[in-house]
Amino acid sequence: MIRLKVDPDNPDMKAIRAAADAIREGQLVVFPTETVYGLAADAMNADAVKKVFTAKGRADKQPLPVQVGSIGAVSQAAEFVPASVRPLAELYWPGPLTLVLVKNASIPRILTAGRETIGVRVPDHPVALALAKEVGSPIVATSANVSGNPPPKNAEEAVREVGPSVSVVLDGGECRLGQSSTVVDVTVTPARVLRRGSISVDDIRKVLGEIEE
Repeated sequence: MIRLKVDPDNPDMKAIRAAADAIREGQLVVFPTETVYGLAADAMNADAVKKVFTAKGRADKQPLPVQVGSIGAVSQAAEFVPASVRPLAELYWPGPLTLVLVKNASIPRILTAGRETIGVRVPDHPVALALAKEVGSPIVATSANVSGNPPPKNAEEAVREVGPSVSVVLDGGECRLGQSSTVVDVTVTPARVLRRGSISVDDIRKVLGEIEE
């Protein structure tokens, strides 16, 4: 395991490229986001996705979310963002909002546990954004903890949780928010909040109107 210190505001691209290369090679990477530390893998590589389930001790019937580097790159993971939802995406992306969308046909079924939907987020953290952009395709971005344990807020906690399974750790210090993203399923009407997080339900409701919890 290689541990690389990175400036959370202005990350060294040499470190970012090392992590991106590891992801392209099918390895796992720990990285900081504004919410919690993430465990990254190539979302298009089914074998790499299997490693994520193993590292977390997570049941393969539970789907994994992905991150991309921009709103424009969402189409790499999802078929579309509904017109009624675009104002929400434009308001909170980049940011701590995960939208459940209809998945792109190219996404491996193991990632979504056989479902036709996928959770997508554009992170609001220079390291996470740089990593997603450098990889150039969707990356698995689940919390870097064993399933059932609290999500890690710094690299030390992440290493204790999943360190033996990881090839590169990007250490960017403490996460700014320390709370997971809000997850909203917008493939149903009305939209449904699946997980409360950094963005309040009331704030989601202000944009979408009627929602379910």
